[in-house]
Amino acid sequence: MLQFTPDRSQYPDKKEDGSCDIDLTSGKYLKLWQGPNHPGITGNMSVELTVCGDEVVEGRTHVGYLHRGFEKLMERRTFIQCFPIVCRICVPEPDFNEYCYAAAIEELAGLEVPEQALWIRTLILEMGRINSYMMYLGGQAGAFGLGVIGQWTTYVRDLMLDRFEELTGARIYHMFILPGGVRDTLPEGFDQRMAETLKEVERTMKDVHDVMFRNAVFKKRAVGVGVIDPALIDSYGITGPNARAAGVVKDVRKDAPYLVYPMLNFEPVSGKDSDIFTRADVRRRDVLVSVDLIRQILAKMPRTGPVMAKLPNVLHWKIPRGETYIRGECSRGEYGFYVVTDGSGYPRRINVRGPSYTHAMALLERMIVNLNISDVAGLMVSLHTYPPEIER
Repeated sequence: MLQFTPDRSQYPDKKEDGSCDIDLTSGKYLKLWQGPNHPGITGNMSVELTVCGDEVVEGRTHVGYLHRGFEKLMERRTFIQCFPIVCRICVPEPDFNEYCYAAAIEELAGLEVPEQALWIRTLILEMGRINSYMMYLGGQAGAFGLGVIGQWTTYVRDLMLDRFEELTGARIYHMFILPGGVRDTLPEGFDQRMAETLKEVERTMKDVHDVMFRNAVFKKRAVGVGVIDPALIDSYGITGPNARAAGVVKDVRKDAPYLVYPMLNFEPVSGKDSDIFTRADVRRRDVLVSVDLIRQILAKMPRTGPVMAKLPNVLHWKIPRGETYIRGECSRGEYGFYVVTDGSGYPRRINVRGPSYTHAMALLERMIVNLNISDVAGLMVSLHTYPPEIER
């Protein structure tokens, strides 16, 4: 017997105290699993659904199907050994973990990052933001049957991965942002090749707008569905496009500027309807903001000077006692690292604040009740989550 409290009153088994006794053998209710290996799931997680007909009565998220326990792994390794671990916490947008970890260590160790490295870091984060949004747009369209969008956005993502490969030597885990700066300067001809990639991004976004956002089927499936009440934004810790689509403009790049964002001209994208359609449109427009930011960075950044601060012997590096919280705006919202050191060669405590923990668990479980089962995948994708951030 499953105990829960549904929102609606017409279920016949509801008691006076509001609870229900659901007999899954009665034929009235059915338990289904969406995931962990399922095209309608956002990564290696699953949702345990209880349905009455085609309506969801309750949903419970389950994680643990992926690599996990990053925080404890880092607390048992030296500071430099943590470096290749952090990027695994978010595969589609790994560079943000590299930045947050490096910035936390730099603040605690009193390191000053060279100016050129700050510009390159900002460039990398905006490149990663575009990559993450390309995965999201393909998934959101695919959840409602528009498979061609995913093929287009995967193509554009591959072009950006080409730029990552020539800059860092890798396509997925770049490990380019180190404590103290970055590994190298921009390669010769990078600006021209990036300019061509950005033009292709813009052309693809125009096609996505015409085929996806003007599509009658997508509008019918997404408009008015999965509305996030603006009153929940603060209490549920909702950030990023999920908050901005509800009219609550939160963007760490503006609210607590870091790197070289104060020297760049942009405004956070927002909406007001707070449904699946609006969240998708906010992210589509945010891609174009990132395109413009990359152009500004390449036009303004200095091309001379060092890109790495002088470090001690990293094999025997001891960071003074202290604690700090470093945050930034990733494609899904506020991302942060809380790091505590005790003067030894190992971190005393590391805690990662990823938006997926709130969006994919507490918020999803609330919003999924009373939803039609055919819309579950679309709702999940619209919250834009990556399970490793939950299992960190």
